[in-house]
Amino acid sequence: MTATPRFSRRLLLVGTVALALSGRTDGLSAAQGEAEVLVAAMQDGGKVIYLRHAATNADEIDTGRLGDRAGQRNLSAAGIAQARALGPAFGTLKIPLDGILASPVFRARDTAELAFGAGRITVTQDLVADDYAGAGLRAMLDATARLLSTPPPPGTNRLLIGHRTPLEMVTGSRFPDTVLPEGAMAVFLPGATPRLLGTMTAERLIQSAAVRR
Repeated sequence: MTATPRFSRRLLLVGTVALALSGRTDGLSAAQGEAEVLVAAMQDGGKVIYLRHAATNADEIDTGRLGDRAGQRNLSAAGIAQARALGPAFGTLKIPLDGILASPVFRARDTAELAFGAGRITVTQDLVADDYAGAGLRAMLDATARLLSTPPPPGTNRLLIGHRTPLEMVTGSRFPDTVLPEGAMAVFLPGATPRLLGTMTAERLIQSAAVRR
């Protein structure tokens, strides 16, 4: 049997994702839920995954001071557990990651370090929360836009760990908690106008990994 060329397989995957998200599978992925189609898309590489930081303590207030942990909204116990489970889930699902970039705000940085280890991540102002950006807000938004638009190396994905509001500002789209709760990810096909393939909660990714163990 002749193997399907990788480029053709990628086009088929993108088309399948679009059909699944529109509810028109036409038999292409009838046995797969939306989450499984997104997992397959990430396994194929070539995507930019924007992961919102894990769950936080809602009663804590942000001061806008970087480096001040006591003055920031930090991960809750549930968020710590969520972050610790995310890294192994990516590994079990064999989702290839090239760059892992994280905001310096503690809730995002902690999510990245707990999930993947400090040695694998790059902390960057390019993903800082809008209320911590100060005069660098425009530069941050431009940098985030570039990270979403630029394709990762072939066969890999770029993982960005940041905050909801900058993502909304860059894409011009709303991502309420019902769509992108804390710990969830938005999966994009990069390009001049990044194409949102769908979103998935941390719990759904972890569940997908659990059934493969």
